[in-house]
Amino acid sequence: MAAQTQASDAAREQTKAEQDVDQVRQRAARDQQRLDSGAGISARDLANLQSEVVSLAKRQADLEDVVLEVMERLEGAQERVTELTERVSALEAKLTDATARRDAATGELDAEAAKVTKDREVIVASMPTDLMALYEKIRVKQGGVGAARLYQRRCEGCRLELDMAEVNEIKAAARDQVVRHENCGRILVRTADSGI
Repeated sequence: MAAQTQASDAAREQTKAEQDVDQVRQRAARDQQRLDSGAGISARDLANLQSEVVSLAKRQADLEDVVLEVMERLEGAQERVTELTERVSALEAKLTDATARRDAATGELDAEAAKVTKDREVIVASMPTDLMALYEKIRVKQGGVGAARLYQRRCEGCRLELDMAEVNEIKAAARDQVVRHENCGRILVRTADSGI
């Protein structure tokens, strides 16, 4: 906006300077016509007119220099406006692209969350209510994670390795028995990678 204002100011200044040059040209042309006709002009008036024509020519040259200077500034300001406009357009295109990608990713995440929620509802419906009540109690207490995978003798909930006494207890427990980590209290999910 600052560049556009600068260009606009320079354009107004150029118009004003060109109008000033036109006024001086018109006056010089009138004086030159009177000089050329010479009718009814005294010698003194003739000398004054010649002096004024010379003065007007000097003034016109000075004003034309001003016009050229203003034109150069206007051209620079317009180039700056063009450059900035192109940069703004490029940034707006990047923003539009990033917004579209964000919206697409959000849509994918929402769809995935809906699917996971549906899958969870099916699994929860098939679980014993006392187990789900225990899971929810632990989940709330542990900041959202009520069960953790037992991997290579390590609880993935708290990242601590189980001691040998715990490992032996878990080995001795039935496959369908609920086992918990003594340290964090989470339900341990046993898999082929549990290391027991």
